[in-house]
Amino acid sequence: MPAQVAEEMPSPTEIAANTWLPDSELAFYAAEYQRTGFQGGLQWYRCGTSGAFNGELEIWSGRTIDVPSCFISGRQDWGTYQRPGVYETMQTTACTGMVGCHLVDGAGHWVQQEQPAEVNRLLLAFWDSFRADNRTHDRTSGDLTRRKRTPKI
Repeated sequence: MPAQVAEEMPSPTEIAANTWLPDSELAFYAAEYQRTGFQGGLQWYRCGTSGAFNGELEIWSGRTIDVPSCFISGRQDWGTYQRPGVYETMQTTACTGMVGCHLVDGAGHWVQQEQPAEVNRLLLAFWDSFRADNRTHDRTSGDLTRRKRTPKI
């Protein structure tokens, strides 16, 4: 694994210039993980790689996500590229209501902390796309439809 992500790793200078995770916040995370453990962070890997949960996961096979969706990730997050073809499948097949798919430059796995202004901009644009077009989501059919405009009196 180190060889595959080596070219995406920041340089020692970039690491030293890190401002998105101050030492005080890193200490907080470390103390919480020491207090509570890190089981939750590891469960995805256990489910996806051990085979022990294949039966439970197969109930979702062939299902789609049928609500408006937006994917935001750091361009340097190796997780996006971990399983070849999954990123493309998410956009074309798995999410029938994919509104936006964004890889944010200058960010890795912690995109919301590394590039908060850009993540907020993308989230607000996603939200505003519904308000601006006056669209609604039909919870029964999963369709995006336009509401009939009611004239203001």
